[in-house]
Amino acid sequence: MKTLFLQAPSFDGFDGGAGSRYQAKREIRSFWYPTWLAQPAALVPDSRVLDAPADGLSVEGTLKIAEAYELVIIHTSTPSFPSDALFAEKLKEHKPSLLIGMVGAKVAVDPHNSLAASDAIDFVCREEFDFTCLEVSEGKPFAQILGLSYRLPDGSIEHNEARPILEDMDSLPFVAPVYKRDLKIDNYFIGYLSHPYVSIYTGRGCRSRCTFCLWPQTVGGHRYRTRSVENVLEEVKWIRDNMPEVKEIMFDDDTFTDFKPRVEEIARGLGKLGVTWSCNAKANVPYATLKIMKENGLRLLLVGYESGDDQILLNIKKGLRTDMARRFSVDCRKLGIKVHGTFILGLPGETRETIENTIRYAKEINPHTIQVSLAAPYPGTTLYKQAVDNGWLEENKVINLVSAEGVQLAAIGYPHLSREEIYHGLERFYKQFYFRPSKIWEIVREMLMSWEMMKRRLREGVEFFRFLRTHEA
Repeated sequence: MKTLFLQAPSFDGFDGGAGSRYQAKREIRSFWYPTWLAQPAALVPDSRVLDAPADGLSVEGTLKIAEAYELVIIHTSTPSFPSDALFAEKLKEHKPSLLIGMVGAKVAVDPHNSLAASDAIDFVCREEFDFTCLEVSEGKPFAQILGLSYRLPDGSIEHNEARPILEDMDSLPFVAPVYKRDLKIDNYFIGYLSHPYVSIYTGRGCRSRCTFCLWPQTVGGHRYRTRSVENVLEEVKWIRDNMPEVKEIMFDDDTFTDFKPRVEEIARGLGKLGVTWSCNAKANVPYATLKIMKENGLRLLLVGYESGDDQILLNIKKGLRTDMARRFSVDCRKLGIKVHGTFILGLPGETRETIENTIRYAKEINPHTIQVSLAAPYPGTTLYKQAVDNGWLEENKVINLVSAEGVQLAAIGYPHLSREEIYHGLERFYKQFYFRPSKIWEIVREMLMSWEMMKRRLREGVEFFRFLRTHEA
């Protein structure tokens, strides 16, 4: 079947590709690549990936494009599911013969209710869905497709056996050619990455057990399955040779630094290719490995510090202590590696005092840039179960993770710390971190390096102040 892989129209500023973990409107307008749609699209001949939010497409414009297809597969998540289901209904009204399916963590953990929510959704894919999508597109009978949940002609819902976890990661084709074919590279912009950038995965799964993290607990699993070093370097070489405008490659594996010898081997290969790169890392990478990475083109690490309180880190099973993270941060500074640090307010154990401690901690370790999120109890995660069991969610258990405009909300509250206090702690965090003379001078100095950086930071500054005003309101 002629297949369209779709990120449906959403709120302005929607943080697209990070929808595999998080889907919200960020402080600074940003779009991640829809890698989880590009991967099955690379398997399905003559398919197309359409990223409506990144392209700024309207509902009408997207419907017009979709009418040329026989099969539409939509990526969805807990925050976007209601609007995605409505869009599926519009698709059916527009072209009743369309076969419509959904993928993503939301439908993976709640396939029955997802299908029951709308008659327009014909099927959903559970587990890793790459080859499930391929088999649907090939017209294989639904009853024979592992990992598929679907609606029968009489309206009843059927759930097939689970699809086994994918072991041979090299069996997946490269996603970069799909990016080049279907996407407008300039649309993908992240404040802390060089522009334009490309993000790819070199493996799936994460050995860490963080209670809040969505993808490993719902789709990817806790075993880190990796592509061969040669396979990774071959795709990077393809990007270098075929997408010369790309200034940075981001390895978006949950924890790219989990296997130190592999990271070092890939780094040396990247050094020979002469590319600039960045990756997700845990704040426990030894100095020797960091040095090899830096000497071979590493520019930035995206690091989840989460909290400055050791008890909270223990509560969320982070597998990290603040003293380890402090040492790691010093090592990065010595080597000239920039760090984008992420923090979360409202995790189990949070108090007014721990929020202040985390703000002080962030200023002390001083990442180049930060992102502050609010604890989000996604269905399928341990944090969600804790929130329900302990009554931290609203009594009716409706999960409002983002507002209608896409701004993240504080879904969890505690008897000693209200959702409103947690929500407004985010503004205080940002102001105390960025509105310091030393940090202001650091950013100004960076702006003075080039006219491009000057324009970029000024635009981001306007967006950031607008975000703070909206958030306070």
